[in-house]
Amino acid sequence: MKDKGQLLQALKFTLFSLSAGIIQIGSFAVLEIFIKDYWIPYLISLILSIVWNFTLNRRYTFKSAANVPVAMAKVFGFYLVFTPVSTFLGNLAEQNGGQDFVILIVTMVANFVLEYLFCKFVVYRGQENTMKEKSK
Repeated sequence: MKDKGQLLQALKFTLFSLSAGIIQIGSFAVLEIFIKDYWIPYLISLILSIVWNFTLNRRYTFKSAANVPVAMAKVFGFYLVFTPVSTFLGNLAEQNGGQDFVILIVTMVANFVLEYLFCKFVVYRGQENTMKEKSK
């Protein structure tokens, strides 16, 4: 039964991450029309997807009543490392002939895997399924 719950949790995280990915790709595409440097559209679209993904996954995937500012601070810590590294490497790849959307997709896949592991084992560790359901 526990394996089924973990599979459902991974599926929810995947679906919410896909929706965040749509937000990231859509906003990146629009921003790329106006801003030609890779890093500015990437950074703005990443922030939009982070806020969306955090909000949905805290509530529906991990069902955590964890202190929101503390949980968000932990996610912010993750992105303090991930964002500069991915921005630098993405910009480097673009300067060396990489296609912007290929770079973005590779970065998004890395983000998806690393963020799930970080949320599961750091942000919500010991605090999953602590959110009380609202009475109907």
